[in-house]
Amino acid sequence: MAFENFTPFRVATGDVDIFGVKGGAGPPLLLLHGHPQSHLIWRRCAAQLAEHFTVIATDLRGYGASDKPPSDAAHTPYSKRAMAADQVAVMRHFGFERFLVCAHDRGARVAHRMALDHADAVERLMLLDIAPTLAMYEATDRAFATHYFHWFFLIQPEPLPETLIGANPAAYVDSVMGSRHAGLAAFEPDALDAYRSALAQPGAVHAMCEDYRAAASIDLEHDRADIERGHKIGCPLRVLWGDKGVIEKCFDALAEWRRVARDVSGRSLPCGHYIPEEASEPLLAEMLSFFEAVEQ
Repeated sequence: MAFENFTPFRVATGDVDIFGVKGGAGPPLLLLHGHPQSHLIWRRCAAQLAEHFTVIATDLRGYGASDKPPSDAAHTPYSKRAMAADQVAVMRHFGFERFLVCAHDRGARVAHRMALDHADAVERLMLLDIAPTLAMYEATDRAFATHYFHWFFLIQPEPLPETLIGANPAAYVDSVMGSRHAGLAAFEPDALDAYRSALAQPGAVHAMCEDYRAAASIDLEHDRADIERGHKIGCPLRVLWGDKGVIEKCFDALAEWRRVARDVSGRSLPCGHYIPEEASEPLLAEMLSFFEAVEQ
């Protein structure tokens, strides 16, 4: 059973409640998921990580069982700045002022912003299968736009994507996740059902779209401001990506991250996009090494 020895929680962070699970003992480790998923992406890693760390795996605002607040014309409530502040508040709720972070996909974009806005809080950072958002948009070509069509679909003005996805959220989940390297076989049936059910909740599709709309607008403003100031990620950063995925095909991940971070290492893993579910064992080895795990 996934997260068998973990305790579910809801933490009020201000304007939203964040759902998550907590387990284990040792240095605090925050785990963040991607689109269109939830904390369940860590189900194959959580028990082993809890042998070394106090593991906190959350649902981002707008996803899973976390709150889905209304947005505004600037998409500010779904900026990565707002989403990062949620997660820092969760960690502080549990008494952790400084912690480790491993994050996938959308969660990795939140963690990127967290390491800039809350540099004193992030001790070490591992990002899974992304290049920086600004770099990806600025280098968009036909190959990238074809593979990541949803980036450009979800940012269309409301209510077009909400209406189309809302008509059959399960079909959207199956299509987007099933079209990647490993297909739907990478996901346990109950986890896949949970991702489908989560997107069918009231407000979930709109929240997902707002996450992407923010990424194509206000988040880029924040990223450009950091670049203009020479503000870079200062903590050690480990970047991993799937050698069968789009990052490998379309970007030089290490070069892109070295433009925005000071201490970067990384490599590809033998998988596609969904690293925690496709390549949990090599990922665990990387995490235990990079985060310098010790037996509790």
